[in-house]
Amino acid sequence: MNVWQATGKIIRHSPGIYTLALLNWTAIRFVPLLPGLLTREIMDRLSGEAPAMVDLWGLLALLVAIAALRAGLLVVGQITWPRFYYETFGLLQMNLLSRILNRPGARALPGSPGEAISRFRGDVYHLADFSADWTVEVIGQTGAALVGLVILARVNLRLTLGLLLPLAIVIVTTFILSRYVQRYRAASRAAAGRVTAFIGDVFGSVLAVKVNGAEARAKARFDRINETRRKAALKDALVSEARWTISDSAIDLCMGLILLLGAQAMGEGTFTVGDFALFVTYLGTVTYGITAVGSMTAWGQQTTVSLNRMTELLQGAPAEMLVAQRPAVLTRDLPEIPYVPRTREHRLELLEVRGLTYHYPDTGRGIEAVSFDINRGDFAVVTGRVGSGKSTLLRALLGLLPPDAGELRWNGQRIDDAASFFVPPRCAYTAQVPRLFSDTLRDNILMGLPSDATSVDVEAALYKAVMEKDLADLEHGLGTVIGPRGVKLSGGQVQRTASARMFVRDPELLVFDDLSSALDVETEQALWERVFA
Repeated sequence: MNVWQATGKIIRHSPGIYTLALLNWTAIRFVPLLPGLLTREIMDRLSGEAPAMVDLWGLLALLVAIAALRAGLLVVGQITWPRFYYETFGLLQMNLLSRILNRPGARALPGSPGEAISRFRGDVYHLADFSADWTVEVIGQTGAALVGLVILARVNLRLTLGLLLPLAIVIVTTFILSRYVQRYRAASRAAAGRVTAFIGDVFGSVLAVKVNGAEARAKARFDRINETRRKAALKDALVSEARWTISDSAIDLCMGLILLLGAQAMGEGTFTVGDFALFVTYLGTVTYGITAVGSMTAWGQQTTVSLNRMTELLQGAPAEMLVAQRPAVLTRDLPEIPYVPRTREHRLELLEVRGLTYHYPDTGRGIEAVSFDINRGDFAVVTGRVGSGKSTLLRALLGLLPPDAGELRWNGQRIDDAASFFVPPRCAYTAQVPRLFSDTLRDNILMGLPSDATSVDVEAALYKAVMEKDLADLEHGLGTVIGPRGVKLSGGQVQRTASARMFVRDPELLVFDDLSSALDVETEQALWERVFA
């Protein structure tokens, strides 16, 4: 899928609002043609070279009316265009996020989270801007330029052809520069992604950096990659600005030609003051409209880089998934997150695992043909040396890693998609290194579940996690903001918060990965007693 195909699919997502925006902005580009014609009449009237059909005040009144019309169109444009733009922006981000969330958890991203954020922000912006802005602008500008050229040619064909010569030079030069645009844009976006990824890694590992006294080395590393980013961005900006400068210089070239050729024509008596005013008035419309085609081509090449980077986040899914249609919520309330309470249909009697196999692609290590059964009420323990594959087994079982082979059955029914099946209320999982968010303790436990007591029992979950005493020591109790990754909590509190998040979902199957490694003996004993109870 190329940029133009992606743009077509984006337009079909909201054809009505796009058409309205296109017609509105096209009208805005055509409106300036009318003052040019009126200015010509006014100047010829003042110089005595035109018959009096409408008095001067009537012409001035028409100019004011045209200005008011353009102002009204601009107001409408500021309503229609932003809606289409932000719908496009949201559509691209929702489709990217949907694909990531539906990937196996341990393989959700091809690179670092920081690099993914760079693509969610900068690359989505470029495609949305190209689809929502450039297509609307260029169609209107080019149409107005062609109409303007026809009007000018009817006034003076030789002078109009003279205008096209510098414009042709500008277009050719722009296309020559466009060969470098894509190369420098790719290098700039990649360098910016590395900087964002490094910042995210440092923020997530502040303790490790400080403990190892690596602040200076981290800063030196940041300086190096940031310098690479600066040079890449400078080249990208240099080519882009050179292209814009050449396009803008077309106006100066055309103005010079008008002065030279217009003076000659006026001397010959074939060119009036009003004709000269008309050419000067149409100059910007004609030059910007024609050079916009070359600029759009160059911008499309830059956008191709962003499209390819976003496609990489899809990790093998068709590129069309990026622009798949889905409703966007801009002005109304967000939909409620569905809550599924546990019922008899979720009840676990027997979980059968046969031949479960997974090998890491880069090392070939993993688990091979693991088989076991878990009956209702069983407490199963996976033991082994460090690196023997205990966590890998749990991740493959839950679909966080895509198994190479094996079969899973829940009460005799085959499980085809473990990642979507082993979720609450059937199953809940606490990882070896739990992930908390910079939010309140309550929201870290609920994570979107309804907070009313009739649906979920937070107090019971906190009791099972042995968190009731800790809660009393927190400044704002459940409303305490715990910082990024729960930095304001101890290691044991982080583990028990994650376990409370699991308990509050009241699942049939509890899966722990080294839940009590950061707990003291007494707390660990109390936690397991409450779990067994």
